Amino acid sequence: MSNALVPVKADELHGELIQLVSFNLDKEEYGVEVLKVREIIRMPIVTRVPNTPHYVEGVINLRGKVIPIISMRKKFGLMDAESDKQTRIIVMEVDGELKGFIVDAVSEVIRISSSEIQPSPAVVASGIDQECIAGVINQAERLLVLLDLEKMFSRDEKNAFGSL
Repeated sequence: MSNALVPVKADELHGELIQLVSFNLDKEEYGVEVLKVREIIRMPIVTRVPNTPHYVEGVINLRGKVIPIISMRKKFGLMDAESDKQTRIIVMEVDGELKGFIVDAVSEVIRISSSEIQPSPAVVASGIDQECIAGVINQAERLLVLLDLEKMFSRDEKNAFGSL
């Protein structure tokens, strides 16, 4: 009789490790996959573009590439706030294109197990389209809402970005 040890993969016990960039909006904490983030920059001067959705602040020139800048506060229906020294733009690849997202502050890069991600209750997403919430992570004293930016914009909104 053999008592051979069978190696157990880490993902079978605890789930796959995922790295997230966490950021703050109006005292709430959100997270996005670190692989989507291209860079995090300070708030530059944003050039306004007429006839864009209310949440599009304008565009910036980032090393020769013009990218749209989206206010996450406006997109989520939150009260507008003045930019301060903590305000950042997270430049991310969404649907194969770079977009900048204005956030109140970037917190940290965290590692979690995919098994820690719980489905979000419907009441969590008051101003956010339910589809763009990938889940909620409950860690001790903090609750982090995981966003799926690919599902944040409707087809019409995605087409509007193509004309910027």
